[in-house]
Amino acid sequence: QVQLVESGGGTVQAGGSLRLSCTVSGGTFTSYAMGWLRQAPGKERKFVASINRSGRGTAYTDSVKGRFTVSRDNAKNTVYLQMSSLKPEDTAVYYCAASLTVNSYDYWGQGTQVTVSS
Repeated sequence: QVQLVESGGGTVQAGGSLRLSCTVSGGTFTSYAMGWLRQAPGKERKFVASINRSGRGTAYTDSVKGRFTVSRDNAKNTVYLQMSSLKPEDTAVYYCAASLTVNSYDYWGQGTQVTVSS
């Protein structure tokens, strides 16, 4: 059974930084492209960033480009989301997800809350 466990969320002031981690167990980590998505209160879950299986390809939603960096350590079965220059509008529950196929996520973490105060 594949499990994804996120950590690193919390409350930070605007302009601050946080690093989220997501560790995958029960599967072959290098088989998955990994993504980060977020869901703000009352809104739909939206794409934030993704990284391919090798780690050499990344993608970001426009609102986080230049502020967030996604990376992975295949030796540790872990994907990271480094978030800097945080804004109140970044407040959301952040989910990591693993993808075996294009344009779909097959496994999800439980989510971690990020709150940015102004």
